[in-house]
Amino acid sequence: MSEGIIAAIYVAAEKGAGVSGHNSVAVRAGKGIVGDRYYSETGKNRSNYKGQPDWEITLVEAEAIEEFNANTGNQFHESDLRRNLVTRNIRLNDLVGKHFQINGTKFYGVQLCEPCASLQKRLGVRILPDLVGRGGLRAQILGNGNLTVGDALETS
Repeated sequence: MSEGIIAAIYVAAEKGAGVSGHNSVAVRAGKGIVGDRYYSETGKNRSNYKGQPDWEITLVEAEAIEEFNANTGNQFHESDLRRNLVTRNIRLNDLVGKHFQINGTKFYGVQLCEPCASLQKRLGVRILPDLVGRGGLRAQILGNGNLTVGDALETS
């Protein structure tokens, strides 16, 4: 079993809106993070990858952001990458195709959350190809629960 922690939580209420930090959020299976732009009252998927919804929650390693900043001379805040959960001490790439849990809520790692051209445009600097393979994880939420900064992210 490996274990990381949730270092920060971010939500954007609307498409294109800035993200806001939260100490705790509610998550719902098949719907996403309550209050996030992708949360769906109907449970309809925004997109999917190989039949799995990939929009419900996104994660990124704090270490990847720090390494990117150190290597490029940038000073991006962790929220600038627009991922929902910032983690520490866990390799998210290893969770693709695997189950994990946070505070008793189960998740499934659907695919890598690669940085896109729109994020590069928003940040105004070249992030590609530097963050390819380090942009985070898209995951499916398999249960209802609450996530809090400091919670353990556990794998089996």
